[in-house]
Amino acid sequence: MRPFAFETPASLDEALRRAGDDTQFLAGGTTLVDLMKLEVMTPSRLLDIGRLPLRGIRVHGHTLHIGAGERMSDVAGHDLVVRSFPVIAEALRLSASPQVRNMATIGGNLLQRTRCGYFRDTATPCNKRDPGSGCPAIHGENRTHAILGTSDDCAATHPSDLAVALVALDASVHLASRDGTRRVRLADFYHLPGRTPHVEHDRSPGELMTAVTVPALPWARRSTYVKVRDRSSYEFALTSVALALDLHGGTIRAARVAAGGVATRPWRLSAVERALTGRPARLETYEVAAAHAAEGARPLTHNGFKPELLRRTVVRALAELGGRA
Repeated sequence: MRPFAFETPASLDEALRRAGDDTQFLAGGTTLVDLMKLEVMTPSRLLDIGRLPLRGIRVHGHTLHIGAGERMSDVAGHDLVVRSFPVIAEALRLSASPQVRNMATIGGNLLQRTRCGYFRDTATPCNKRDPGSGCPAIHGENRTHAILGTSDDCAATHPSDLAVALVALDASVHLASRDGTRRVRLADFYHLPGRTPHVEHDRSPGELMTAVTVPALPWARRSTYVKVRDRSSYEFALTSVALALDLHGGTIRAARVAAGGVATRPWRLSAVERALTGRPARLETYEVAAAHAAEGARPLTHNGFKPELLRRTVVRALAELGGRA
């Protein structure tokens, strides 16, 4: 790990004033510290924001507010989230390990870097880490890599389970800087890699994520998160599905579906949603809709199983939530 300055600002305003191009904010540190040890990230200064007032879980009007400094475990176990937004609680419970969830923050989880082995190994090329150096994953070891939203320059999978659930619910993130505050839909926050995979999201240097807001739709109560992985704990998704359904009688009036583990960012399955809307909640409907889940997929040498696995995961989530009528 390279030397760095460590500072503890006393207020949010002070933190934003001190932030610069070569500064990183430190809260839980469960991703940042690891990457600093590997010298993948080498900031010259860390600003400890762990004690700043970036906490709170509440519903105001028709919106759920979650402070970016809230710990993952606290949000996962909060009665309001468990009762009214189960997809969020389940996505968090299926993330990382209990020890990490007790330390990691919501903001840190949404901003975590890819777990691509080439990205984390400074002895290998990586366009995310060193723009223009190449992407060994395209023709190398790519079993866990993305099949959707890829480019010739990057096929790294987005790692956050929580982000998938929040994209399905049309959540937004709130950002603050010395220039003011702004809100960005999470679905628009993450960038596709294209020719610039090192530009991962719509966040400027020195800008701090302060909160997440989620529309408090009544039918968010009927939601779930299904994660398929190689082992049952402390493992990233091969594929995952976040699902929320608006059911009236036996008919699906509306659906929100997003996928993880298969794309370079949380992937909204709009074609699946359209195929479900207005249809009866039964297995035949689920299978027809799931056939659209991997449209546009570009499997690599070792992950050709992912399109079918994604379709099966969509059916499983629908069957668990909507029933097998």
